[in-house]
This record gives sequence, C-alpha cells and structure tokens, in this order.
Amino acid sequence: MRLAKFCLALALSFAAAPKTTAVEAEGRSTWRTVENIKGWEAVGRLSISGKTMCTGALVAPDLVLTAAHCLYNPTTGRKVRADRITFQAGLAEGRSVAERRVASATAHPKYRHRSSGAIQVSHDLALLKLARPIGAEVAPLAFETRPQKGDILSVVAYTVGSRQDPRMAYPCQVLARKQDTLVLNCEVDFGASGAPVFALQHGQRPYLVSVISSKAEMAGKDVSVGTSLDPSVIRLLASSS
Repeated sequence: MRLAKFCLALALSFAAAPKTTAVEAEGRSTWRTVENIKGWEAVGRLSISGKTMCTGALVAPDLVLTAAHCLYNPTTGRKVRADRITFQAGLAEGRSVAERRVASATAHPKYRHRSSGAIQVSHDLALLKLARPIGAEVAPLAFETRPQKGDILSVVAYTVGSRQDPRMAYPCQVLARKQDTLVLNCEVDFGASGAPVFALQHGQRPYLVSVISSKAEMAGKDVSVGTSLDPSVIRLLASSS
C-alpha cells in the first residue's frame, strides 16, 4: 500500500502539509535480514485484492495488527472487502509459514479515512480477524510499554523492493513523540504501511511498540511516522472484531 508523505513541524506540534520527498535521513537506518530475530515469522505480508500490499503482525492466533488506511483502496478511497485480504505469515523467498484469508477488519474507533488520500497518522491502526487461527508454528507477538524520545527501535517490513522477503530497518531512533504519534529516523518504503515497530530484547523475542503509518519530512529531513500502541485500544479492537 502506498505510504503517504507529510511535512512535520515540531514547533507546530506536528501540523502536517503534504510534500513528496525521497527517504533519506541523517543517521538513517540500514536494511538488514531478519534471520537472527526470534519470532520474526509473526510478521507477514498482506495481499490486498491481489493489487496492493501492506505489512502486518500476528498478535493473537487469529488477529493481525496493521495500519487502518490499508483497509481502503488508495485510488478510489473505498473500503476493501475483508475477504479480499490475505495474510502471509513469515513469507520468505516466496513461501509463507502460514497463509490465511481475513474474515473481518476493524479500524481504530477514532480513525477517519480521508477520500483525498491523505492519511490520518494518529489512530492509524486496524485489527484483522483471520478466517482460521494460525497454529503453534507462528507465535503471536507481545506488546511493550510506550516508547519515548531517544529510544532505539527497529522496523520489519515487506516493501515494493522486497516483496518476497522481509527486511529490518535498524537502528531507528525516536526523534519526537506527540501523544500517540511517533517520529522515527528509520527508512521506510512503499509497502511498509502497517509494519511493526519493535523494541529488541538482546536475543529474546522482540516486543511490538508501534505500527508504521507514513513517510514524512521533519525539519528538512526524511523520517517515518508511527502510531504508538495502547493495550486498551488493542483489547477494544479485538472485542469488536
């Protein structure tokens, strides 16, 4: 799915104005392989109507977390039927560990999709309920406390340049935070919408702390924007799925 791009001004508390730029930030992260990350198979590619793609993460045997704007056709602005979305967990070299159709999709209750194509970066979260749970071959990811400015994180995503294999962007530093919106200096590309942002735990399974929403530019530098996770919101979404 196409990532929106915005210009963020800290002095204006993240007031946004559309601007198209390349992704290139000072001290930016580099793309790495994911073989050494325990539990990375919980990350998967979302194939949407066979035309577009996003990234998602398994957070329960039958629930996948992604960005809310992935539920909408980027050209028409219309909501995509849930059964036209497929989650391919642990997709690598063109083969997935598990593949499931989506049965229903629930966006954050405060998310409002804009027909203009501009993405509401706050509350850009959705939970997808799978038609069948995924078994023990893929363990769901756990949540961590909210990240703060200066924290070092990582992003695992499928992109237009790496459709068949996930890539990890690391290190990703939290440059700023405004309520539930994070600004990171890590590089993202088209297809990374909904990608999980991780806190790595020294050889242990990573914790999920945010979801990528968009590309952006802040103070003349290219950054990425994520929605911070609130466990209470995830529980609310799960109860509505």
